[in-house]
Amino acid sequence: MHTLRAMTIDDYDAVVDLMKQTPGVSFRDADSRESTSRYLQRNLGLSFVCEIDSQLVGCIMSGHDGRRGYLQHLIVRPTHRRKGIAKALVESCLVELEDLGILKSHIDVMKGNLSGPAFWDSQGWKLRFDIDRYSWLRCGDENA
Repeated sequence: MHTLRAMTIDDYDAVVDLMKQTPGVSFRDADSRESTSRYLQRNLGLSFVCEIDSQLVGCIMSGHDGRRGYLQHLIVRPTHRRKGIAKALVESCLVELEDLGILKSHIDVMKGNLSGPAFWDSQGWKLRFDIDRYSWLRCGDENA
């Protein structure tokens, strides 16, 4: 049986460990403890972790800009996949976002992530072909 709860900064080390152990998931400078703390405070109660027997086996982060929701870092430990954990994590975010009036959400999936597209397709998410994402790196560091 798994337990879902809101993510706190106390989960940071376990989440980073999970990120670094999961193929297709990037860890960037923007994922620092300080940045993550600001993100969680700004988007209070919108990010979640999943635990089984006190072990963190999944996480998702989400936030919004007042109009659209943004999901990030959906990760489930490979040994615990196909048990409904990812779906439950996503639904937790979408319910909380909807309570705030956010009815449309987006997720970016890294090109090297081989399992992500199949999951999002299976959940009814639509791949966009009408937009391209551009990024500006103020610091010039590709790992920002």
